[in-house]
Amino acid sequence: MSLFVTLFVIERNKMTDTYRHKGLRKQLAQLLAEKGITNAQVLLAIENIPRHLFIPDNALHKFAYEDKPFPIGSKQTISQPYTVAFQTETLEIKKREKVLEIGTGSGYQTAVLLEVGAKVFSIERQKALFDRTKKLLPELGYNAQLFYGDGYKGLPAFAPFDKIIVTAGAPFIPEDLLYQLKIGGMLVIPVGEGDDQIMKKIVRVAENNFETEDLGVFRFVPLLKEKGQD
Repeated sequence: MSLFVTLFVIERNKMTDTYRHKGLRKQLAQLLAEKGITNAQVLLAIENIPRHLFIPDNALHKFAYEDKPFPIGSKQTISQPYTVAFQTETLEIKKREKVLEIGTGSGYQTAVLLEVGAKVFSIERQKALFDRTKKLLPELGYNAQLFYGDGYKGLPAFAPFDKIIVTAGAPFIPEDLLYQLKIGGMLVIPVGEGDDQIMKKIVRVAENNFETEDLGVFRFVPLLKEKGQD
């Protein structure tokens, strides 16, 4: 066992990741497979990551491996595991690809991206969530570059990205994000102003040419424009 894995297991034990939790994760991964998730790396990530530790309300931990979203504070939620798995599978991530995540939230999606081999840059606009997740992820052995700021603007200083994932419902597709993709890069984003959004897969096929595919209806909290306040 590598030093990294050893330390990771130690940290998990300190934060009470039990055999029961691991069994529930295995059942969750099986459920997602039954719902149509086929990427083995994504399913393994769901099976490995202690989702309950990303939910701040301990009273909800016993429900953490149900395929449901839960509140995490600041009027935000940890996404439904199927949604996390679907977006991750859609991205078709290859090892060491640069992935920009808009909406760090609890850090659960961030952890899934890291587990499948991405190099993750993630933006959160709610200061309380940013502070909590910046502390939590390293405690669990996950290392991403985290930023507090406006997700609509992306991270031009670190562009271009192989992939971009947006984890909140956007009323429109931010142009800044499109032009921070590499040629051949992909943006996966839920778009819509109501309770439901259409998941869109957008590929930058040339300098000013993008191909868009609609992937179905999902439900997210809204992507907010202004940088969050304490």
